[in-house]
Amino acid sequence: MPRPSWQVALSITLRHLRRTDRLPKVAVVGMGQTLRGDDAVGPTVAGELERSLMESESVLILDTGPMPENFTGMIRSFGPDLVLLVDAAEMGEIGGKIHLLDYRDCTGLSASTHTLPPSVIADYMIQEMGCEVALLGVQPLQTDIGAPLSDPVRSAADQAVAGIVETFRIHEIAGPRAEPSRSETDQGMTGWQNTTMGAGPLEDV
Repeated sequence: MPRPSWQVALSITLRHLRRTDRLPKVAVVGMGQTLRGDDAVGPTVAGELERSLMESESVLILDTGPMPENFTGMIRSFGPDLVLLVDAAEMGEIGGKIHLLDYRDCTGLSASTHTLPPSVIADYMIQEMGCEVALLGVQPLQTDIGAPLSDPVRSAADQAVAGIVETFRIHEIAGPRAEPSRSETDQGMTGWQNTTMGAGPLEDV
């Protein structure tokens, strides 16, 4: 089955950023209001990526909610080659459509209620960190307060997570986290309760 073109574009970007001495470093930044329906797609993707990917020095995953500007210090310390913003984007498409967009095309696209628009955040990161920035935009269907993710956007979030995990695996940036075996699941509830959780964020489908 052919990969969606947004995933191909992400793969090309990572290949371009690859160096002879190290792998490219990628910060995935999930943006959005979790209480406004499909605006929660960015944080949803970030949360599922944290559960799906093994820890890696080449990947930083952040759920920044509606204020990604509050996390710029953490991103700067990580030193990314690419910042991948994941956000609900009003693109005039059917609900759940995914596009990988150049940051220069982000103006006016955000369907969210961020303190700052993605284009302003992208400009700041490029100037201050010397990195590349792209927006993985998902067309929302509804952003009513208190609503859950719509079915098309829920499906798009799953597709985005699977595509990012596969692309990172191909480029050896981070591997998928192994599913627990049946025996581990049967034994594991007590062990899991005793585990300290560590703190950790071109085109269409």
